[in-house]
Amino acid sequence: MDPEKTQLSKGYDPVPIEDKWYAEWVKSGLFHADETSAKPHFSIVIPPPNVTGSLHVGHALDDTLQDILCRTKRMQGCEVLWLPGTDHAGIATQNVVERSLAGEGVSRHDLGREEFVKRVWQWKEKYGSTIINQLKKLGASCDWERERFTMDEGLSRAVRKIFVELHRKGLIYRGKYLINWCPRCQTALSDLEVEHEEEDGKFYEVSYKFADGGEGAVIVMTTRPETILGDSAIAIHPRDEKNRRLVGKKVVVPLVGRVIPVIEDNMVDPDFGTGCVKITPAHDPNDFLVGQRHNLEQIQVIDWRGVMNENSGKYRGMGRFEAREAVVEDLKREGLLLSVTDLKHSVGHCYRCHTVIEPYLSEQWFVKTRPLADAGVAAVKAGKIKFVPEQWTNVYYQWMENIRDWCISRQLWWGHRIPAWYCDECGCVMVEEEAPQKCPKCGNAKLRQDEDVLDTWFSSGLWPFSTMGWPDDTQTLRKFYPTSVLVTGFDIIFFWVARMIMFGLEGMKGEVPFRDVYIHALVRDEKGQKMSKSRGNVIDPLTIVKDYGADALRLTLAALTVQGRDIFLSTERISTYRLFMNKLWNASRFALMNLGAEGEEPRIDEGELKLQDKWILNRISQISAEMTRLLDGYFFGEAARLMYDFTWGELCDWYLELSKPALRGEEGEARRRTTQAVLIALFEDVLKLLHPIIPFVTEELWHASPFGKELIERCGWPKPRVAEIDEKVLSDMAFVQDVVRAVRNLRAEARIAPQQLIGGVTFNVHDSDKLALLRSAEEQTSLLTKVKKIAFAEGSSEKPEKSLAAVLDGVQVYLPVGELLDVEKEIQRLKNDIAKLEKEIEKGKAKLANKNFVERAPEEVIEKEKSALADNETKARRMKENLSSLTD
Repeated sequence: MDPEKTQLSKGYDPVPIEDKWYAEWVKSGLFHADETSAKPHFSIVIPPPNVTGSLHVGHALDDTLQDILCRTKRMQGCEVLWLPGTDHAGIATQNVVERSLAGEGVSRHDLGREEFVKRVWQWKEKYGSTIINQLKKLGASCDWERERFTMDEGLSRAVRKIFVELHRKGLIYRGKYLINWCPRCQTALSDLEVEHEEEDGKFYEVSYKFADGGEGAVIVMTTRPETILGDSAIAIHPRDEKNRRLVGKKVVVPLVGRVIPVIEDNMVDPDFGTGCVKITPAHDPNDFLVGQRHNLEQIQVIDWRGVMNENSGKYRGMGRFEAREAVVEDLKREGLLLSVTDLKHSVGHCYRCHTVIEPYLSEQWFVKTRPLADAGVAAVKAGKIKFVPEQWTNVYYQWMENIRDWCISRQLWWGHRIPAWYCDECGCVMVEEEAPQKCPKCGNAKLRQDEDVLDTWFSSGLWPFSTMGWPDDTQTLRKFYPTSVLVTGFDIIFFWVARMIMFGLEGMKGEVPFRDVYIHALVRDEKGQKMSKSRGNVIDPLTIVKDYGADALRLTLAALTVQGRDIFLSTERISTYRLFMNKLWNASRFALMNLGAEGEEPRIDEGELKLQDKWILNRISQISAEMTRLLDGYFFGEAARLMYDFTWGELCDWYLELSKPALRGEEGEARRRTTQAVLIALFEDVLKLLHPIIPFVTEELWHASPFGKELIERCGWPKPRVAEIDEKVLSDMAFVQDVVRAVRNLRAEARIAPQQLIGGVTFNVHDSDKLALLRSAEEQTSLLTKVKKIAFAEGSSEKPEKSLAAVLDGVQVYLPVGELLDVEKEIQRLKNDIAKLEKEIEKGKAKLANKNFVERAPEEVIEKEKSALADNETKARRMKENLSSLTD
């Protein structure tokens, strides 16, 4: 590539820059990974977004962090594969298409399965690429030639392969179990797909009479009286002495008349309620297990629609909540309802449509997860996988060690069809990768495939290796698997991360799917609230890109990222970081305008380097090394803030200001040429270090510069500019900076305009080395403080009359102000301001001493109060010092 030299406009405008450079990156093949390369590999698979979705701010964070890593590793000499793709998202996509059909007055049942699936594919082709295009807008440097979809033929083959292998090992089985069921979506749900919410409910105290007509009754409490119709037993705890007399007795199920036994089981909490619990094996997961242990009848009274069935007698055809009200009224009428009390309890809802889920007894396919989970735990404990931040390791262990078998069948039409076929002639079940031609037992050729599809997370659990060609032994797999890192949110550690680990170890013969798992936090609004449409606080990343540019959004998200802490995002913060682009742009234009004629190649002359030149070359070397360390450790926020502070502060506010006399030719031609060479070195490194975070603007500035002959990422990560860090240079410059700040602070306190040139300042220096340093840096100090003349005094000279003073280590700084302001008025102003501040300080101390405030106020409010108090105390101290200076 040899593009024409970019001509920088006066102001930064992201609009013409971003599309231009993204197209150039793609055209040049920058993002394509070469599987035959001998370079060390670095690989990431993107968490595949649903084809139903559009880019939200969580995606923007997730993909910005991945992109920072990928761009950095390319520059550091790795062969980088960032593999993109999307997920078919079974329930979500089917629901979206069904809603679309409803708008046409059609249901999926009107179309039939085959036609409906065609319509979903059409929908996917039309809308499914939306999020991919949005990722490109954000600057994601994915290898788009390798884009995958979870229902591509290659990935579908992988799904069938792993299903068959797990089934043959006995790790996938079919059985009739109580599962979570959504009556609205009409499908099974895994435990993770059930969202529990606190709701107002009621406790119903119900009397069960003895079957032999004896006096008294067994009293139970229930939150779901409609399920009484399916009771199979009453249970007490084996060590419950107060109820032991009931064991072996028979009671009559209210409203039904069925006789059931009183049994013992450890599941019962003897201290809860009466200590007697009704057992309904077909409608409660704990009761189901009790029923299995005691061989109780499973009486199903609610069907797949949430409607009472033929086993519910007179309530048949009622909705489950309608039946609840009717049962309560009948219990009351028969004198069997003893009390009703209010309670708050946790109720499970479908994670997609928020319908209250129903425990439902049905035949489903399950993964026996215990052996897989044990292997996943062992891999992390052996150090093969590392969670960052480390705190998530224990969260992972806790879930894996308490895992239950995973229901993987879904009663949907969109998804990977379960590779099982049934022979209705002899009952044979065949689990095969391809459709069998006939039954192996009886030869029947009319076989029926299972109607159900697999849970979406089953196929996405194979994502790191199915996308690279597994089950074939591909060169891509050999080069890029296992992947280097997974970047994702904590909310899918169990949905996705754990399942990828289990399937990766199983499918890839003990090899983990990734080495590191970086878990980022949630993006919330500026008040710390979760973003939601109902709150009206959603920040649309594409709107931000349009208004502020992708780089501004990326820098903001990166800079606010701190391991283990949520991000509080606002458009004000994005606007603030947008100003950094202007600063970088203007600084680059200044440098370019002062680099001399085209064709000149300035070289650094070591003999012409001044303190500020040596300092900045040492600092950029330190910054390069620190950026490498931070990004290797996934400290994205620290890295972004380091570059922000260095570029704005040290480069622009200090070095560029100090370079102006040399660039104007005031220090001679040799100094001018050396300063130009230092500027070139600085901007070359700064643009490289910033590029992974803000790629568009840095690429534009790069190609406007003398070194911009190739794309940045093909030019390598910065190397140290000095052989060894010179600590004396750094400490000398730090001291000069402290002195300059002291003078500037005195000017500000005297309310002297920053650009006003003043007569003089006196430095009373007690150390000969510091005196020599300040004398050698006199020109720089005068330039930065806007002071005509600096007077040096050694030892304990008297303070100049009517001067403000600042005390540093070994130096007193005196700023005479007698001719610059009315000293008597200044003294009175200081007294008044000190009095006001002391009142604020007392109020702050009283607030923080108030126990009620400290215990009840949010942590951020308390920290804000402490910070305000500290600031006020510092201001008051400085004002008192100034007052003392003027009155002594």
